[in-house]
Amino acid sequence: MNRNQLFRIFRPILLLFISFAAMATDKTGSVKGIITTADNKPAENVIVTIKALKKTTITDADGVFSLNRIAPGHYELIAHVIGASPVTKMIDVTADEITTVDMQLKLSEKQLLNEVVIQSAKNRYKVDKISSSLRLNEPLIEISQNIQVVPAAVLTDQQVISMSDGVIRNVSGATRLEHWGDMYTRINMRGSQIAAFRNGVNAVNSAWGPLTEDMSFVDHIEFVKGPAGFMMSNGDPSGMYNVVTKKPTGNSFNGSAGFTYGSFDLYRATLDLDGKLSKDGKLLYRLNLMDQTRNSFRAYEYNDRFSIAPVIAYKVNDATTITLEYTLQHAKMSNVGSYYVYSAKGYAETPPEFTTALPGLDPTVINDHSAFFNLQHKINKNWKLTAQAAYFSYTQQGSSMWPSSVDSNGNMIRNVSIWDASSTMKFGQAYLNGDLNTGKVHHRILAGLDMGTKNYLADWSQGHDLDSVGAEFNIYHPVYTNPVNGYPVFDRSKSLVERANSTGGVIDQRYSGIYLQDELGFFDNALRVTLAGRYTSVSQSAYGAPAKMADRITPRIGVSGSINKSTSVYALYDQAFVPQAGIIRNGGTVKPLTGNNMEIGIKKDWMDGRWNTTASIYRILKNNELTADPSNAASESYSIVLGQKTAQGVELDVRGEIVSGLNLVVNYAYTDSKVTDVADGITAIKVGDRIPGFARHNANAWLSYKVKSGFLRGFGVNAGCSYMVDRDTWTWGTNGTLNLPDYFRIDGGLTWEQNKVKVTANVFNILNDYLYTGSYYGYGKFYYWQAEAPRNYRLSISYRF
Repeated sequence: MNRNQLFRIFRPILLLFISFAAMATDKTGSVKGIITTADNKPAENVIVTIKALKKTTITDADGVFSLNRIAPGHYELIAHVIGASPVTKMIDVTADEITTVDMQLKLSEKQLLNEVVIQSAKNRYKVDKISSSLRLNEPLIEISQNIQVVPAAVLTDQQVISMSDGVIRNVSGATRLEHWGDMYTRINMRGSQIAAFRNGVNAVNSAWGPLTEDMSFVDHIEFVKGPAGFMMSNGDPSGMYNVVTKKPTGNSFNGSAGFTYGSFDLYRATLDLDGKLSKDGKLLYRLNLMDQTRNSFRAYEYNDRFSIAPVIAYKVNDATTITLEYTLQHAKMSNVGSYYVYSAKGYAETPPEFTTALPGLDPTVINDHSAFFNLQHKINKNWKLTAQAAYFSYTQQGSSMWPSSVDSNGNMIRNVSIWDASSTMKFGQAYLNGDLNTGKVHHRILAGLDMGTKNYLADWSQGHDLDSVGAEFNIYHPVYTNPVNGYPVFDRSKSLVERANSTGGVIDQRYSGIYLQDELGFFDNALRVTLAGRYTSVSQSAYGAPAKMADRITPRIGVSGSINKSTSVYALYDQAFVPQAGIIRNGGTVKPLTGNNMEIGIKKDWMDGRWNTTASIYRILKNNELTADPSNAASESYSIVLGQKTAQGVELDVRGEIVSGLNLVVNYAYTDSKVTDVADGITAIKVGDRIPGFARHNANAWLSYKVKSGFLRGFGVNAGCSYMVDRDTWTWGTNGTLNLPDYFRIDGGLTWEQNKVKVTANVFNILNDYLYTGSYYGYGKFYYWQAEAPRNYRLSISYRF
C-alpha cells in the first residue's frame, strides 16, 4: 500500500479526531445503569430516555444502558416499554462523572417478552442490533462497517421460501448468478462471490456453497459488506452473509401454522412451536417443521423438500445458558442440469418453458444435517463468554447435465454425468466480549478463537450421451421420447471415497484463527476507534493439487463517530487472505490471495428510529487471484494467476417505517470491477477488462402498506421492483460474444390480517418478461442460461396460536 492510499484511509480518522477533540472542551457527564423486571430478571430492549433532552437508548441483553455526553443538570429519567406504564426517576448529572441508576419495571419477564414481541412486529423492517453470532456487542449504528439485516417480517411479506428465492433484493449491490437452480445460493457482492455463514460459522462446503437454506427455520439474515476480520480472514474481501436460525424466545407458548399454494403445483406447509418444557422456565424449546412439493414452469422439473429443526435451550442459572440445535434438510429434485438452456446463436433463443430434461432421469437426492452446541456465560455485567461447536454432514446422489455439442442449427448431444457428493465440516469457536474503562477511555473488548475442518468429496467422472451424431436433440423442434442411447446407468460399486480420490474430486481445508479487538471510546464514547488483528493459519487442497499452507496476520482499523444520537460516520480498513489450490499449466507456484477493503460511510436513524439510511463508498483490492485458464479444453482444469483486480462503488440502503403503516426497503448500488494488473505471461486477459459477475447499476424497492384503522383495517398492499443495468456474465467471455441485457421485474400483491390470521397473495414478474442470467462457453462455442419463472403467484395463509 502506498503513501497516498494510507492518507486516503486515515484522513477521515484525523478529521474525526479533530472534530471530537473540539467537542471535548464542553464538560459533560454520563448516565449508566441496569433495568430489571418485576421478578428481578435483566430487561432487554427497554427504551431509556432523558425527557428534557429527548436523548434515548435501548438496554442490551443484560438490561444495561448508557447515555453519554449529557450536560450537567437535574433530569427526569424514564424507562418504558410501549404498551406498558413507564418507570421514572430523578437524577443529577455532574461533569466528568458517571451517574449510576438502577430501575425496576412493573412488568414480569414473561410480560416484558410479550410486549417486546408485539412492538418488534410493529417496527417490522428495521433492526437496531445484530445477532450475537456476529460477535460485535454494539448497536448497528455504532459499528464501523456496512452491515444490512433482512428481518423475518420482510421475508414473510415477500413470501420468500428459500435463501435463493429473492432475498438479495433487500440488500444493495447483491446479485445471484445462475448455478444449478435452487440447489445452491451463489451471491455476488462488491465484485465477487461472498461467503455463506450459518449462526456464525462458515458453511461453504465447496466452490458452489451450502445447500440453500429453507426459510421455515430462519429468523433473519445478516449481510456484512467487505472483509470481516472479526469473523474470519480466510474468506473473500467482498463480504459474507450470515443466516441466523430461530431460537426459543422464553414465552410460555407461541406457535404458528402456515400453508402456501402457488403456481406450478407449489404446495407448502410449515409449523413453528415455541415454548417452555419446564414450569420454572429453565428448559425451553423451538420446533420448526416444513414439507413442500414443487414443480416448475419447465416440464419434468421438480424440487420436493422437507425440513426438521428442533432447538433445546437450558438456563443453568441467570448467568449461563446452553443451547442445542439440529437441522435436517432433505431434497429430492430433478437432474440439476435441467435448469440450463443452450444455443449457439445467443440468449433466449427458446421459450422460457423449454427444457432439455427427460422424465426418465433419476432424481438427485440430498440430505443436509447440521448440529450446534452453544454455551453463553455472563461472567459479570461487563463480561460474557461464548463457546460454540458445530457439525455439518451433507450427502448427495444424483446427476447433472451438460451438452457434448451444440451447433448453429440447434442440434445438441445431451450428456448426463454422475454427481455424487459428500461433505463433512467441524467447527469450534470461543470468544469473549467485555467492557471496561481506563480513565476516561471506554473499551469494548473482543477476543476469539475459531477452528474448522472441511472435507468435500465428489464423483463427476462418469458421463453418458443421451443422443448421437445424426440423431441429435433439436432445441427448436424438441422431442421428449426415450433417448437413442438410453438412460445412463452409473457404476456405484466402489465407495464415493475411492471414486473421488481416484478422479481428483476432493477438497480439503483446515484452519485456525485468533482474533483480538479493542474498540476505544473517547469523549463519552462519541468517538470510537477500533484497533484489531487476526492471525489465521490455513491448509487447503483441491482437485488433486497438493495442499497449500499459509498463515498471516491481518489488521483491522476502524473509526466511528456519533455526530448526534441518530447519526454516525465511519471509516474502515480491513484485510483478508485466502490460500488457493489449483494447477498452473507451466508448473508455477500458487500464492495465497490477499485483499483489503477501504470504506467510508454514514448511518442515520430518522423519525425517532423508525427508519434508517446507510450510505457507503468502498474500494477493494485483490491480489494473486486464481481464475480458470480461458484456453482450457473441455477436459482441462488449469488455472492462471490473474494479477490484481479492483472493485469500487457506492451503496445506499433505506429501510423501516416511513409513515404510519408504510414499511419499505429501497437500495441502490453502483459497482465497477475490473482488472488493474496482469501477471507475467497472461495474454488472454488485459488491464481494464471487466471482472465477470456484477451489474454496474443495481436498484431495488419493496413497499408494504397496511391500513391501521377504519373499515379497511387489516388490509394491505405490497409492491416491489428490481432493476439492473449493464449486467455482466459470471464467467470470462470471448471477444465478440454477447453480454446480458438489462433486467427489470415488478412484483406486487395484497394482504389481510385480523387477530391471529394473516393472508398474503403476491404476483411475481407481473410484466411476464423473459428474465435470465447466463454466459458463454468458449470451448463449446455456445451460450447457456437459466430463465426465471414467467408470471406466477403465491397465496399464503398463516394462523398464530
